[in-house]
Amino acid sequence: MSESQHVLFTGGGSAGHVVPCLPLIRHFQTAGARVSYIGTAAGPERAIVAPTGIEFHAVRAGKLRRYWSWRNVADLWWIAVGLVQALRVVRRLRPTVVFSKGGFAAFPVVVAAWLMRVPVVAHESDLTPGLANRLSLPFAAAVCTTFEGTRFASRRCPVVHTGTPLRAELLTGDAARGRARLNAPAGRPIVLVVGGSLGAQALNAVVRDGLPQLLEFGCVAHICGPERTDPALAATPLYRQFEYVVEGWGDILAAADVVISRAGANSLYELVALRKPHLLVPLSREASRGDQLANAQYASDRGWSQVIEEHLLDAARLNSAVVEIYAARGQIIERLAKAGLGDGTAPAAAVIQRFARLAR
Repeated sequence: MSESQHVLFTGGGSAGHVVPCLPLIRHFQTAGARVSYIGTAAGPERAIVAPTGIEFHAVRAGKLRRYWSWRNVADLWWIAVGLVQALRVVRRLRPTVVFSKGGFAAFPVVVAAWLMRVPVVAHESDLTPGLANRLSLPFAAAVCTTFEGTRFASRRCPVVHTGTPLRAELLTGDAARGRARLNAPAGRPIVLVVGGSLGAQALNAVVRDGLPQLLEFGCVAHICGPERTDPALAATPLYRQFEYVVEGWGDILAAADVVISRAGANSLYELVALRKPHLLVPLSREASRGDQLANAQYASDRGWSQVIEEHLLDAARLNSAVVEIYAARGQIIERLAKAGLGDGTAPAAAVIQRFARLAR
C-alpha cells in the first residue's frame, strides 16, 4: 500500500472497540500508508491510540441504548452533532477507506464516510452483532467477523470471517519472563484471573472468597480492574493483584496455566488463539445485552471453554473448575489447536486493502 492510500480508523466507547485496531494500524504504518483515527474525546480511544503516533480527531457521539431512557432524546442531538463533525473531518482528510471497529463512537463516522462515498469495512467481534454495527451495516461495503457463526438478520454487503487482529506482544509473550514478573516459584501452576472493569466486582469477590484454596493449588495473578485491589491482601504470598497490566501483559498470559475470564469476544478469541485452558464467567443479561452468554455458549459447544454462569458461581465451583481444567490441560490445548484460530491481522488487512484499491 502506497503513501497515496489513507486508512481512517474509528471505534470506541470501550477498549474492546479500540484495541483490535492497533495491530492493523501498525500493519498499515509499516506498509507506508497514511493512517489516522476518529474517536470521542471522553472515551478511552485517544489514550489507547496515542502510542502509535497517528493523528487523532475527536467528535461527539450520542450513546446508542437498547432500552428506553430520557437520555436517548438528548443523545439524538449529540448523534447529529457528531455526524456534522465527522463529515467535516472526513471531507478534510479524504481517506481512501474507513475501518470501523464498532461502538457508539463509530456510527457518525460510518455514516459520514458513506455520504462522502468512502468505502467502509466494519468488524464485528461478538457472535451476536452489536447495535452500532447493526445500524452501520447499510452503510458498509463489507463486514469482517471474529467468529464463523456470526449472522446478520439482513445485509447487502459481503461478510468475511477474518478472526480478530492480535497485538504483537501477545504473540511474542515469554512464559519465563511472566513467571519472574509474578515471582512464581518453579513447579507451581499459575492461575490468571481477568476481572477487567465491567462487572469485575462480582467475579473479584468470588475469587477472594476462594483464595485460600486457590493458593493451595498454585499462584494467583489477579487483574482486578481500576481501584479494585484489596490492600488487606497486598502481602499475601503467591497472590499478585493488579488494577490492569499494559507492559508485559503478553508475558503474564504466556505464563498462565489456567485463565479465569469474562466472555468478551476479544478476550475469548485471544485465549483460544493462544491455546490457553480457561474458564469463562460471562456477564449476565442483567449486566449486558447477553452477548457474553452467546459467546460463551458458542465456545462451550465447540469444546473450547468451560463455562460457569455468574449466578451459579461460588468459591467451591470456581476451585473445582480450576483443578479440573488444569488436570485436562493437555487435551484442552489439543482442542484449542484444532480450532484453527490465529492472528486476524493479515486477513482483515486484505479486506481493507481490497476496498482501498477499488476506491481509487
